[in-house]
Amino acid sequence: MSSFKNIFDTYNWEDTLQSIFSKTESDVLRALGHSKRDLEDFKALISPAAKPYLEEMAQLSKQLTKKRFGNTMQMYAPMYLSNECQNICTYCGFSMTNKIPRRTLTDKEILKEVAYLKDKGYDHILLVTGEANKTVGVDYIENALKLIRSQFSNITIEVQPLHQDEYEKLIDSGLFAVLVYQETYHREEYKKHHPKGKKSNFDFRLDTPDRLGKAGIHKIGLGALFGLEDWRADSFFTALHLKYLQKTYWKTKYSISFPRLRPHSGGLDPKVEMTDPDLVQLICAFRLLDEDVELSMSTRESEVFRNNIVNLGVTSISAESKTNPGGYAVAPESLEQFEISDERSTEAVTEMLKDQGLEVVWKDWSNNWE
Repeated sequence: MSSFKNIFDTYNWEDTLQSIFSKTESDVLRALGHSKRDLEDFKALISPAAKPYLEEMAQLSKQLTKKRFGNTMQMYAPMYLSNECQNICTYCGFSMTNKIPRRTLTDKEILKEVAYLKDKGYDHILLVTGEANKTVGVDYIENALKLIRSQFSNITIEVQPLHQDEYEKLIDSGLFAVLVYQETYHREEYKKHHPKGKKSNFDFRLDTPDRLGKAGIHKIGLGALFGLEDWRADSFFTALHLKYLQKTYWKTKYSISFPRLRPHSGGLDPKVEMTDPDLVQLICAFRLLDEDVELSMSTRESEVFRNNIVNLGVTSISAESKTNPGGYAVAPESLEQFEISDERSTEAVTEMLKDQGLEVVWKDWSNNWE
């Protein structure tokens, strides 16, 4: 059976990190000169040796993005359905140990949230829950999909990892894409941050994209949570994962997200800081590695940062996000999963994008549920 774990287990974290930090200026120049870049080139482009070439990387990234995606930016909105969770995660406001009011939206409340987002123009939606199988398991998610599938051309979920047959069931109910972040590819550090709950199973989470690929999902979203471990090593393993999946499940589309650790209830300070220039370097490196992959930027990042990054490689962006269940129209006072940074309205963000010469795209395909 095909599995990324078979490849992943042949790598050593410290050796990988040392390999990245050993890259030289000549390695960076060689990577910049290639028309097609491999994972060794990617290591060079995320290495400290590439920092003096950030402007050149940014210009190349911009050119490749315009070539492949044109002057467009896809808009999406997250919609949190529940903050109930059975996991302990050190970095999350929904962690089971946090004594917070728990809420799961009813059908009526879901439709109220949907009406708000539709009024804003959104046609791509990301449904998010905590990981609580009894209250927000497959049946709850399937019901939500059937309830709203006629309202959106693209429905993505970010929920607990599921089994292949469960994904197949949700795809039949209108699911288009799944985001599943490994959080960190460092096995020992992962265990420290996930001491209890189903999420503590590193290998089950690692193999989730394989189950998605076998289920025939349209798109898979990958990423690591920057701040838990060294961002360069985590980014390399994300890229390694991406390239394996693209080769194995070649009919599926892929996206990469770049979440940095944000303040939350019971907050965790980042172990390793990722600066703004670091994040720009990484976004450009991913674009230089793969001109087809979608790169997504959430409201975790600041207004200024997002203004500066939208023309350098990012192809999908959220706005006016609420990270609490019912946050748009039902229960705006409920606890957030994490604090957002860019709090501008949808209208303000779309105006910013237009001012930068970008066409705002709300819908890029039609589903079969209309």
